[in-house]
Amino acid sequence: MSPPHRVVLVVDENSNPFEMSCAIEVFGLRRPELGRELYEFRLCAASSSTRMRDGFFTLTDVAGLDAADDADTLIVPNRPDTGMPRSPEVLDAVRRAYARGARLIGFCSGAFTIAEAGLLDGRRAACHWMWAESFRARFPQVNLDPDVLFVDDGDILTASGSASALDLGLHVVRRDHGAEIANAVSRRLVFAAHRDGGQRQFVERPVPDVPDESLAPLLAWAQERLGEPLTVAGLAARAAVSPATLHRRFRAQLGTTPLAWLTGERVTLACRLIERGEERLDVVAERSGLGTAANLRARLRRETGLSPSAYRRRFGPATGEALIV
Repeated sequence: MSPPHRVVLVVDENSNPFEMSCAIEVFGLRRPELGRELYEFRLCAASSSTRMRDGFFTLTDVAGLDAADDADTLIVPNRPDTGMPRSPEVLDAVRRAYARGARLIGFCSGAFTIAEAGLLDGRRAACHWMWAESFRARFPQVNLDPDVLFVDDGDILTASGSASALDLGLHVVRRDHGAEIANAVSRRLVFAAHRDGGQRQFVERPVPDVPDESLAPLLAWAQERLGEPLTVAGLAARAAVSPATLHRRFRAQLGTTPLAWLTGERVTLACRLIERGEERLDVVAERSGLGTAANLRARLRRETGLSPSAYRRRFGPATGEALIV
């Protein structure tokens, strides 16, 4: 058995402790209920004593920056003092890791670190909306998307704000280990299993005037019926509102549209069916509500970058034949 994927998080002076904790929760905790270790996780820093944001505490007794040279995935530092240059030692460690093929992750202001290392020019990235203007001014060659939760640009992934570190972390688990494992990790975290990276950073969450405006009952009802011919009009009828009102509520409460949410849930279900051993594409498509094998192929490739057969080889049961139509 190959060793677990090595994830190393670099902690820098004035780093945010919240995102560090998110990384530890997603990548660092042992998960005996899964029967295997998903990742090998380490913290490292340029100094043996690193003062965290606003002096909340000082981090000591972690590995030096040479630990970054063994990382399969390197999580770069993020700090609220975005105008301050990162240390040359940290930037060199980030460049070395990337040059030898490590995946880079930046949470919140972590995009500044990757951009300062010169690795984001001509590429998409996300950062917190508060710093979008200053980021663009400093790094005009980067294609910044200021509205999304996170950006997966292959070997460089960036998340917009603090809570979206969990969204991106779970996305990485899903990419590395499949939807079933990611769902198990999200249950452990008591966190939403899947918020697509393209959702808006901000969602309006006003105190409702009436108690029945929550989408939770409707979402639970729909999740039990994904294989049925659900439509936006049907969801609106179930919620006893117009389609326009339903659309506004989805935008306000989830930051996405009813159709995008429904499609995302169906793709996730299709992934889980494949992981559990279903080999027939037409059955997967029907049970997940995606309709046809062709639509399943297109949606799965768009979501995961893999064909159904490639997805099954990577995340499915260890034995069995290839997917058949």
